[in-house]
Amino acid sequence: MKIAVDAMGGDHAPKEVVLGAMKAVEEFPSIYITLYGDESKIRPYLTEDKNITIVHTVETILGTDEPVRAVRRKKDASMVLMAQSVKDGDADACVSAGNTGALMAAGLFVVGRIKGIDRPALSPTLPTMDGKGFVMLDLGANADAKPEHLLQYAIMGSIYAEKVRGISSPTVGLLNIGTEEKKGNDLTKAAFELLKDADIHFIGNVEARDLLEGAADVVVTDGFTGNMVLKSIEGTVQALFGMLKETFTSSLKSKLAAGLVKQDLRQLKNKMDYTEYGGAALFGLSAPVIKAHGSSNANAIYNAIKQAKLMAEEEVATMIKNTLEKNDQKG
Repeated sequence: MKIAVDAMGGDHAPKEVVLGAMKAVEEFPSIYITLYGDESKIRPYLTEDKNITIVHTVETILGTDEPVRAVRRKKDASMVLMAQSVKDGDADACVSAGNTGALMAAGLFVVGRIKGIDRPALSPTLPTMDGKGFVMLDLGANADAKPEHLLQYAIMGSIYAEKVRGISSPTVGLLNIGTEEKKGNDLTKAAFELLKDADIHFIGNVEARDLLEGAADVVVTDGFTGNMVLKSIEGTVQALFGMLKETFTSSLKSKLAAGLVKQDLRQLKNKMDYTEYGGAALFGLSAPVIKAHGSSNANAIYNAIKQAKLMAEEEVATMIKNTLEKNDQKG
């Protein structure tokens, strides 16, 4: 199992990326990681290089770069070389915490799409109150979508939930403004008809307020709506913990109380941290491409590498391709 990693992507690169890679090879001795980036900056943090190699490049795609232009012009950038290694068959999967738009462009133009997929989808696993989590897509790869795109998202998400997350017959819900079948706009109404006839465990419409309570194992929506839901969840969690911190430091009595529940609060915070589940997978590409959060620490990078490993082992891309071909034959 060979995994390519963009060592220069993310707010805390290359240090946290290198530390995460070392943790991954220690945990999974059968994987080999290639770090793409400036060797002079990577080497000081690479205290153990067993199963880890470096491909040196000083060119990097920045967060301020225009994604498509950067991928096309910066051929020697760490992210582009990482994606090219997957395209050439030198790596089975790749991981980056860098520019999201650039990684999507590299996925499309370098790694390539699965035949039959109109639009790849960006999909992290988000937290639920019971700790199980749920897969949601699309969360921003495409602002607009057609009903058939949501059908493809549902199929891809269902395969991933079953094969990588280990959920038997995962439930699939369509994000909507109500649970009734006739609710929603033209997109959701048309998508509902496609989903209820698909070979998936479709449970109907689900509402945003029920997502964190585990309304479904897989939730599908267009990228515009999905991205707003993700940012709303992130903002709410941050605000909630900010208010808790303010409350627990407001007086001597509350500070004493905070000392008693400090460990419980830390566990709760980790429970609501979706980077614990790995990165956001770009579904619909011919090989696993994982987008780790821009502020990823070593543990988040480790989880993203673990996710890429599982997707490659379970041949998720091949399963998606075969499932779509079967559906086309039925159609």
